[in-house]
Amino acid sequence: MIKNVAIQGILGSFHHIVSEQYYGKHINVQEFLSFDAAVDSLVTGKSDAVVMALENSIAGSILPNYALIDNNNLQITGEHYLDIQHHLMALPNQTINDIEEVYSHPMALLQCKKFFKAYPHIKLIEDKDTAEVAQRINNQQLKKVAAIASDLAAKLFNLEILARSIQTISHNETRFVIVKLNKKNIEDREITKASLKFELDHKRGSLATVLNVMSDCKLNLTKIQSLPKIETPWKYAFFVDVTFADVTHFNKAAALLDIMAENFKILGTYKNARVFKTETHDWES
Repeated sequence: MIKNVAIQGILGSFHHIVSEQYYGKHINVQEFLSFDAAVDSLVTGKSDAVVMALENSIAGSILPNYALIDNNNLQITGEHYLDIQHHLMALPNQTINDIEEVYSHPMALLQCKKFFKAYPHIKLIEDKDTAEVAQRINNQQLKKVAAIASDLAAKLFNLEILARSIQTISHNETRFVIVKLNKKNIEDREITKASLKFELDHKRGSLATVLNVMSDCKLNLTKIQSLPKIETPWKYAFFVDVTFADVTHFNKAAALLDIMAENFKILGTYKNARVFKTETHDWES
């Protein structure tokens, strides 16, 4: 049974929201201001699972997190999509014209960049976490300072929302994954998605051949991301997500890829999540 779930950020963050939507409110949420620290808590046995953002529909992939999963031999055991709504918030009794500085996570600032073009007097400053800024404004009673954070953060830290849903694209989703040290027990019929990692030689058509194998085995490629191998200049590792209707199709493809590709690794097999999914998973162990 999952008891302790590590998140990057504090209560009120989007990771906090995902942890409760995925597991329910009975879990103990452990706060960390970096993904490295959250993963370290998992590796050292201080937490049972980590909720980790992996990609955003506007800003793209969070590349260091792929490396964290791979280098620590973690297993992706589930995923969750969250509709990200960024709100501008500050201490009560202020207007947006009173605000001189806005602090938030670089990703949040990027996703809201267009909104602030109408307010050139506001200075945008990168910070560690969206909700932590909201908490700091409340704790220090900072006037003329605003945060970009969730509706939950505004409620927890008694801030007033000056502008709602200020992200550039209204339909803004982030894909989060649930990572553990070991794969969870799940029936084959429940497994409809897998995350893979492999390397290829610099040969003409090598990647195309691998992709053809996936297609022939009835796998649907939903994501492909390359990361450079630091120790081997100009060589890349590929991180791939595939979905399938029957796990036997995936097993066949995995057996072939293990032969064809270098350092082939299954990073996780799990259930393909539906967008806006809010059911809890008390059965996970």
